Amino acid sequence: MSSGEITGIAVIGGGTMGVGIAYVAALAGMAVAVVEPDAGRAEGMRRTIDEAVTSAIGRGKLDQASGDALAGRITRVAVVEDLAEGLALVVESIPERLDLKLDVLARCAARRPRLLASNTSALSIDRLAEAVTDPMTFLGMHFFNPVWSIKLVELVRGTATSDNALTEACAFVEALGKDSLTVRDVPGFATSRLDLIASLEAMRMLESGVASAEDIDRAAVLAYRHPVGPLRLSDIVGLDVRLDIARTLEAAHGDRFAPPQILIDMVAAGKLGAKSGHGFFAWPDPSRKEA
Repeated sequence: MSSGEITGIAVIGGGTMGVGIAYVAALAGMAVAVVEPDAGRAEGMRRTIDEAVTSAIGRGKLDQASGDALAGRITRVAVVEDLAEGLALVVESIPERLDLKLDVLARCAARRPRLLASNTSALSIDRLAEAVTDPMTFLGMHFFNPVWSIKLVELVRGTATSDNALTEACAFVEALGKDSLTVRDVPGFATSRLDLIASLEAMRMLESGVASAEDIDRAAVLAYRHPVGPLRLSDIVGLDVRLDIARTLEAAHGDRFAPPQILIDMVAAGKLGAKSGHGFFAWPDPSRKEA
């Protein structure tokens, strides 16, 4: 599956991850339909795409014509049932709630895409596959935030995922100019477990007064050359998302993934990170930045 062979793909969900996936696919020359039922989020998605294109033009990554063409390759539809049948790929990228994903994946499968993927970062691919009509064509396709910057995509092979589906998924990732790794379907896969354990420990350090959020993050950046610290990254990912994943992995792997009280309390207070404007750090007005 090269970019030249991909006549159209769809992304389900116009939030932070969905808009990032749509952008990099359009950058690779693909036509992308984004399913986003909420008109306000759809407007935010379009604003984010326009801002990303403007930034790329300003940095010399795109010229004006290429930027306009990229934006024009992304369209919004309101419901899954409005998608064309037989698309090359549909990527589900909605919140990490099993009931929501099962419902949406079943509806996506009814559109008979050649390849169907979930951008889940922790839920079982085999469990999600129960919702689809042909689990041989289904797998996990875990992108990382920000999608346009991070070159890795983690492919998660379920028990029924065919060799052909995995080959096509690898080719799609390559067409995006990214690298893939393949893991088997275990809770948290590889990257989510590594990422989350560091983030939870940073939260516990902050909770117990070891150091400030700024200094904990500086330690990770300066000592270990991480591009961003674990607390700032948690804000970017979304503290509600962190909490959902922590609870999933705690159930699967035990107390080492138990969410610290500071995370539970911040989510309960609506401090969700960048998307809300408040988290471990202060963020710009989310009404202008959040897709």
